[in-house]
Amino acid sequence: MARPDLSTASGSSRQGNLPDLQLREVTKRFGEVVALDAVTLDIERGEFVTLLGPSGCGKTTTLRIVAGFEAQTAGSVSIRGERVDGVPPYRRNVNTVFQSYALFPHLSVFDNVAFGLRVKALPAADIRRTVGQALEQVRLGGLDRRRPHELSGGQQQRVALARALVNEPAILLLDEPLGALDLKLRKEMQLELKRVHREVGITFIYVTHDQEEALTMSDRIAVMDAGRVVQLAPPREIYEDPRTTFVANFVGISNLLPGEIRERADRSTTIELDGGWRFGKTLRRPPGIGEKVLVAVRPEKVRVAPPGRGLQGRLEDFVYLGSRATLVVRLAGDRLLQVEDPTAQLGNGAGRIGQPIAVEWEETECLVFDAARGERVK
Repeated sequence: MARPDLSTASGSSRQGNLPDLQLREVTKRFGEVVALDAVTLDIERGEFVTLLGPSGCGKTTTLRIVAGFEAQTAGSVSIRGERVDGVPPYRRNVNTVFQSYALFPHLSVFDNVAFGLRVKALPAADIRRTVGQALEQVRLGGLDRRRPHELSGGQQQRVALARALVNEPAILLLDEPLGALDLKLRKEMQLELKRVHREVGITFIYVTHDQEEALTMSDRIAVMDAGRVVQLAPPREIYEDPRTTFVANFVGISNLLPGEIRERADRSTTIELDGGWRFGKTLRRPPGIGEKVLVAVRPEKVRVAPPGRGLQGRLEDFVYLGSRATLVVRLAGDRLLQVEDPTAQLGNGAGRIGQPIAVEWEETECLVFDAARGERVK
C-alpha cells in the first residue's frame, strides 16, 4: 500500500507560522517489533488533533515520543520549528494529561495546580492569580482547598487539565484522559475539553480508541494502523470518504460486501454482489471486468426494499436502541448486514425475525474498494 503524504495535509500553516509539531519519518522499534513505521505529519498551531486507532497501533507511542518519555529509533521531532530529539521531557514545551490523573493525593487542588509554577520559582502573587484563572477556566472555582479524594472523577480530571494549562505549553498532550469516566460524564467532559480548547487556543493532541470521541472533539483525526497514519483528515471526511477498508470499518460501522465488476463502459460499471443483486456505480477509474471489489455502505444509508427489488436476505434480529433501531439481515454467504431505517419496524414493512427481507441503497451512498489492496476506488 502506498504511504500517504501527510506532511501538508492541511495546507500551509496558519498565519504563516511553522506547525506546532512536525514529525519526519519517525520510527520506533522495540526489539523486532516495529511500533511506529516512518510516521510523517504536521500539526498546525491551535489545532485539536486526535490520534485514533486500536490497541497496539502506535498512537500512545507517538505521544510518548513527542513528550520525550520515549526516544525514537529514527526520524525527527520538531516543536515550533525547533528539533527536540534527545531533549528531556522537562525541557520540552509540552505538558501531558494522563488517564490516571497523576495528582498528588496529599496536596490541595490549589497546590496540585501550582506545583509546576513553584518549580519555576514564580512570585507568590503571580501563582495565586494564574492558578485562580486556571481553576475558573475548568470550572473548579471555590474548590481550591479540597484534596483529590474529595473530588469526583470528572473534577479530578479538570484539576489535571488545569495543572497542565497553567504552564502555558505550546502543545497539550492528552493520553486517553476520559477512559476511566462513566459514559455520561465522559460525554460531558468531551464538550468541556472542546470549550477549554477554544478558549485557550493551545494545540491539543489527543489519544483515544473511541471513534465517537474522536468525531466529537477533533479538528482533524489521524487514523493509525500497524504503526502508520493511514488517513489524516477532518472528522466528516474520515467518516464519509475513507481511503481504506480499515478506516471505513474502524470509524463507525460499515457493511463491507464482496462483489465483482460485471460490466464496464467508460466510467459506468455494473457491480454484482454475492447474492446476485446488480447495481450501477459511476467510478472515475473503474476496475476491469471480473475484478473483485468490496462495497462499503453505512447502516444509515441502507433501506428496506419493496418485494422483488434489492439484495435478498432474512431478518436475523431487531435491536432497539432508543433513538433508533437496527435491523440485522443475514445475506447469502452467511454475512450479516446492519440497517438503520427509521421507517422499518417489526410488523410495519420489515417482516418478522426469520422471514425474507430485501435491502437497497442509492448509487451515491456506497463506496467501492479494491478487494485485494483494501484501497478506495474513486
